[in-house]
Amino acid sequence: MIELGKIQKLEVLRETSIGVYLNSKDSSDMEGVLLPQKQVPEGTKVGDEIEVFIYKDSKDRLISTTRTPKITLGEMAPLKVVETTKIGAFLDWGLEKDLFLPFNEQNGRVKKDKEYLVALYIDKSNRLCATMKLYSRLSSEAPYKEKDIVQGIIYDIRPEVGAFVAVDNEYQGLIPKAEFFGQYSCGDRIQARVSKVKEDGKLDLSLRKEAYMEIETDAKVILDKLEANGGELYLNDKSSPEAIYNVMKMSKAAFKRAVGNLLKQGKIRFIENGIELIK
Repeated sequence: MIELGKIQKLEVLRETSIGVYLNSKDSSDMEGVLLPQKQVPEGTKVGDEIEVFIYKDSKDRLISTTRTPKITLGEMAPLKVVETTKIGAFLDWGLEKDLFLPFNEQNGRVKKDKEYLVALYIDKSNRLCATMKLYSRLSSEAPYKEKDIVQGIIYDIRPEVGAFVAVDNEYQGLIPKAEFFGQYSCGDRIQARVSKVKEDGKLDLSLRKEAYMEIETDAKVILDKLEANGGELYLNDKSSPEAIYNVMKMSKAAFKRAVGNLLKQGKIRFIENGIELIK
């Protein structure tokens, strides 16, 4: 049986001027699928087995290739966008015909020349396509524990929830809204700390080090901001999380920890509705 989207060994049924036709050994169908002449290994004869990948050509016909694609059916891989159109984008997957990423399978608009993590699937028209909708395709059985450092790719961002991350291109990860700081977009590779392993096995991630390790860094950011503002900053522990983030690009909890540290060191003091640098 010839399987679309998979690498498989097929038998040479017959030779023609344009190439050889292949099929599985247990098939009674003598039509087979074409392997173009330029890809036929030298010395190939009827009855030989050749390892090929099955996809469809520009005329929507099954065709085989001895080239190895960057992704096969059921797999996930980061692929580069080579063209964007109104109906979707086309990705480089290592074959002559680029892979189609439909518009409705994108998580936001994609950009040419940037890589995005995608999965390969067969659409309703029996064609191979890519999708960025990976949530249900990722495993929740990660081998990691709290405080582990992991690598991943952001595949979806929802401001009300946070950033969804494919850890090792295989496991479910989430950077919660409260931990998601900085300029990131889909396709970005990140290194993060496992802040929590949920009961269902999914991972909560943080882009920051543990709180006690971040205090000095955050304190310096506050001091620099005070210097830039003439020694005063109209934020304090009663300010809203949104106001603190808009100015400092840090969470309210991180801000309060750093401010407390600076107060103990005698570097700042409270003023009405804010803090002031002690010179």
